[in-house]
Amino acid sequence: MNETLSLYPHIEPYNHGYIEIDEHKIYFEECGNPNGKPAVFLHGGPGGGGSTSVRKFFNPDSYRIIIFDQRGCGRSEPHGCLTNNTTWDLVDDIEKLRIKLNVDKWLVFGGSWGSTLSLAYAQTYPDSVSELVLRGIFMLRKKELDWFYQYGASKIFPEAWEKFLEPIPVDERNSLMSAYHKIFLGDDENKRLKAAIAWSIWEGSTSSISYKPEMVSSFSDPKFALAFALIENHYFMNLGFLDNEDQLIKSSSIDKIRHIPAKIIQGRYDMICPVETAWELSKNWQEAELIIAPSSGHSAFEKEITHHLISATNEFSENV
Repeated sequence: MNETLSLYPHIEPYNHGYIEIDEHKIYFEECGNPNGKPAVFLHGGPGGGGSTSVRKFFNPDSYRIIIFDQRGCGRSEPHGCLTNNTTWDLVDDIEKLRIKLNVDKWLVFGGSWGSTLSLAYAQTYPDSVSELVLRGIFMLRKKELDWFYQYGASKIFPEAWEKFLEPIPVDERNSLMSAYHKIFLGDDENKRLKAAIAWSIWEGSTSSISYKPEMVSSFSDPKFALAFALIENHYFMNLGFLDNEDQLIKSSSIDKIRHIPAKIIQGRYDMICPVETAWELSKNWQEAELIIAPSSGHSAFEKEITHHLISATNEFSENV
């Protein structure tokens, strides 16, 4: 790296609003250059919600930056709603938003769960996508979910894992996602909130290669945690509502998007979405460029990851 690229300055939206679909009001905003290259940012989780900071991954002079909060989270309403909340509902929301905003094609940028959703959307609507920028690849396969929620990452972060176990009785710890699911569907609101915060803090504690108290603090906010934990658990218990766990990564699915320029940015020491999944995706999708950041974890805001993401959006900004 000759020059480390950093985030662009903070900007405010020039347009924002809601689209109403089913019982959901879905928040969206537009930033940057109204006549620039369209790009849509797909946040993680599921249930993470948008952030003002993600606007900074795009040159505001070059891009028309579109951000939206997925069903049930962030600024969308109703908060924490699981009704009509599946991968394919979100895929159709993205396409409806594109049509509403009169976008022909847009760059799709997604990390972690956002990478899953980006692939699901691109494979469903390949003609709507100009480029893909993917980070921290996540396919919701059993081995990936087990690694983070049953056995694996627990051995790297034992002190954080101990707190993740606290809401769950010892005799129910053989299937932690199921045990949390039981609490989340129960009637005890206090127990549900405590479990949601524990679930959320576990992810916040493992997102960066170095422990960041401010990240853990943001993940422990009760309103954020409740939507984040309930929606994540809902999706994970349903294995992403996919037909099979290899649906998005298999070669026949990748065939639909091989023509789309794509960059895959992955932290070597990503404890939430281990590098193996990005590697397997790249083996089936050799047209995409895989960039492994050698000293990074999961977060998009680690210096190496940020550099490669901005390098990708800068490069793709020249495509018209």
